[in-house]
Amino acid sequence: MSPFAVVLLIAAAFVLAAAEWPRLQRKLGTDARSKRAREKRKRQWRVVRPESESGSESDEFARAVERDLAALPTTDDRDAEQKR
Repeated sequence: MSPFAVVLLIAAAFVLAAAEWPRLQRKLGTDARSKRAREKRKRQWRVVRPESESGSESDEFARAVERDLAALPTTDDRDAEQKR
């Protein structure tokens, strides 16, 4: 193999590496490592759904919220006039 062919082969390898660098960086870079770690953590997550949500519990909760909201003090001027 001639020295000219070796130089052309090395130059071709450098051109190929330069052309593929962005793709290699995404696969092997530090961002890729953190992305893989995040995906691994996300695979361990699970969706928790209520076992049985009865209508009476949600109605009772809604009534309790309405009662608590009605008991909160207000700063509305009309409410202050009505209390006088």
